Amino acid sequence: MSREKAEWFFQELKEYYGEPGTALNYKDPFQLLVAVILSAQTTDKQVNKITPNLFTRYPTPEKLAGAEQFELEEFIRGIGLYRNKAKALISCAKKLVEVFQSQVPKTREELMSLPGVGRKSANVVLAVAFGKASFPVDTHVFRVSRRLGLTNGKTPDRVEEEITSIYPEKDWIIFHHLLISHGRTICKARRPLCPDCPVGEKCPSYRAF
Repeated sequence: MSREKAEWFFQELKEYYGEPGTALNYKDPFQLLVAVILSAQTTDKQVNKITPNLFTRYPTPEKLAGAEQFELEEFIRGIGLYRNKAKALISCAKKLVEVFQSQVPKTREELMSLPGVGRKSANVVLAVAFGKASFPVDTHVFRVSRRLGLTNGKTPDRVEEEITSIYPEKDWIIFHHLLISHGRTICKARRPLCPDCPVGEKCPSYRAF
């Protein structure tokens, strides 16, 4: 795809959605990290329902590191894979305390060394908590960027590589949020609302579903 057309998609989506941010509720990098780990295979809306009580009970890495898994499970039972996530959260908090002096690290490599944190989650924390240029590829970003013809990547890593080669670093974070907004509201997985699409005139997938 030409850079001119790619830029057109960016500008049109930005005009339509503004400058959206993360839908997860958080107050500091630690809370964001926890919320991101919880959000795997679960909606941000569902995560936001349980985190207020969770953060009140476990406000710091030290508190979370000392949690009993069965007790933590009760706080997060409303989301998918809650047992696995409870185990990962406790292990993650322990490593934050023991290795990183209770601070959320600011590099992708260090973040990915934490239990429960993959590349996408690390990129979200880098982008949202620290404002570092990164391009997280979740299910919305993967789907929408491919439908728009911005990439033919068959894996999230390949999609990230191709998108970041098209757009300048300064646009990575906002474009990530724009694609998520588009995927949630119009370019839905099963029934995209093509007639309502602000970029339908140049979308190769328009009315293909």
